[in-house]
Amino acid sequence: MRAMPGIVGNLGPRQRRRRLVMGVVMLAVGVGLVISVVALGAGRGWRLLAMLPFWAGALGLFQARAET
Repeated sequence: MRAMPGIVGNLGPRQRRRRLVMGVVMLAVGVGLVISVVALGAGRGWRLLAMLPFWAGALGLFQARAET
């Protein structure tokens, strides 16, 4: 996949792969955290905390895709 139009990519294939893998791993961590928090019946604050791995995972995937 190429960089988005108008954006010059600055990541090599190795860095793109690293960000892609970390993005997928963080999304998996987020899913595991949500399942655990819901199963334990934890409060809203703990469920909100699950947003952080999802944010980090999405950021990694977007950076890998855009090569930035």
